[in-house]
Amino acid sequence: MRRVSQAFAVVICLLMAIGAFEDTATWAQNCESIKSGLNADRKPQNVGRDIVGRSLDDILDRGFIKIAVYEDFPPFSYREKGVLKGVDIDVGRLIAEDLGVEARFIPTAADENVDGDLRNNVWRGKLIGGQIANVMLHIPYDRELGCRNEQVVLNGQYYNEQMAIAYRPKDYPEDPPVAAYFRFDTVGVENDTLADFYLSNFAGGQMLKNIHRFKTHEEAMSALAAGEVMAVMGPLSQLEHSLGEETAVHTPPFPGLAKSSWTLGLAVRHNWRPLSYSVDDAIRYAVQDGRMEAIFKAHGLTYTKPDW
Repeated sequence: MRRVSQAFAVVICLLMAIGAFEDTATWAQNCESIKSGLNADRKPQNVGRDIVGRSLDDILDRGFIKIAVYEDFPPFSYREKGVLKGVDIDVGRLIAEDLGVEARFIPTAADENVDGDLRNNVWRGKLIGGQIANVMLHIPYDRELGCRNEQVVLNGQYYNEQMAIAYRPKDYPEDPPVAAYFRFDTVGVENDTLADFYLSNFAGGQMLKNIHRFKTHEEAMSALAAGEVMAVMGPLSQLEHSLGEETAVHTPPFPGLAKSSWTLGLAVRHNWRPLSYSVDDAIRYAVQDGRMEAIFKAHGLTYTKPDW
């Protein structure tokens, strides 16, 4: 099964080529250079708040909202003893509580890229089985992704993810490791992720012999704790989730990586704008009054506010 981090790696690697995210305030007016749909030459739809849809009223009438989350994706959405838990589960419940309805979750496997995830879960549905969610969480807030997928609205930014390196302080008593160290030291990564792509190409491939690839970040962190590798590179939240008493994590600069952090938000179908605005308001209030930070802290994670 392809994991969600592979889908994110595709988006972020594109950003490495094009540079930093564009000013999000200009998205609707600045999409002419982006091919949308199946490379169709047409502008994304741009509907204002005055266009009233039915979805929000339907959700309020029936008393529940359907929220898509990635399955088997700790610390954001995963099952523990059969119970669905994680940061995104708590964020989904926060949204539902603000709307005054029940949260019903749709755990979904990641497709080959985020475009496929949006197609399968937000605006069209899977070809066989599955259902359309009202909201999908953990979507990168990126201009090109938004312009390319005109059938969805990206908003509700709730967290800034960033790349990090986990290590054992006893192995690095003076300074924590940086990417250049891995020309000589072993490093673990989840296979086919941003960390894997970055280190494989860093310094002309000098680190290839020292890269150890694992199926998951959890497996890589277990190898770090057992002394099988000297460090692990990956998203801060996923490394923090698996930290032990003898391991630590830091966020150094990553030379040559145009974007070592990215904003996460949510996606809603383009013609459900009233729902999109209401959910975005719920997220913003939670960020501003500290409830969002409290969710991340409850899961042992460092919280970084989104770049609004």
